[in-house]
Amino acid sequence: MTSRAIPPASSSPALALIIIVSGPGGVGKGTIVDALLRRDQTLLLSRSWTTRSQRPGEKDEAYVFTTREKFESHLAEGGFLEWTEFLGNYYGSPAPDLTTGRDIVLEIEVDGAQQVKVSHPESVLIFILPPSREEQRRRLVGRGDPDHKIQERLRKAEEEEPVGLALADYYLVNDELERTVDEMMALITRLRHDVGR
Repeated sequence: MTSRAIPPASSSPALALIIIVSGPGGVGKGTIVDALLRRDQTLLLSRSWTTRSQRPGEKDEAYVFTTREKFESHLAEGGFLEWTEFLGNYYGSPAPDLTTGRDIVLEIEVDGAQQVKVSHPESVLIFILPPSREEQRRRLVGRGDPDHKIQERLRKAEEEEPVGLALADYYLVNDELERTVDEMMALITRLRHDVGR
């Protein structure tokens, strides 16, 4: 099975911003997005589906945790904006409702980000980098990833970063959480201003 993007429902301009937050594992995407949502409750998180197992201590609402069978059934019904198979598991973003007036945040892998940029070129990709590979490793250890998965994610990061940086509209180094969130909120405010909101 290969990854593919779902085309937009119409060619009319989007009524909401689509903000993609992407980057390799361990850069703090989830923590950043959680902080953004606490600061700006008009942002709407698109809750991704995954077939991977829930990590110890991971919040139930982090993903829609599902089976391969249910994921493939939803995929066959055209229910995803983008999807990918990553390190042996499916991940996918449900097709969003762009008419709610709320800006949508997608926290997704680089492959999914590429798909969304194709189907929704007006979307804005913010690529997050770790301050160093060693700090990325420390964060992966801290969230409970097993050693073999850590090695896989670090190798994958080496492949993903050049692709993500080439695709990104903006990039940030997450060396200090509060500063990173401040920078992202300032960027979102500017994007809203640019589209006349």
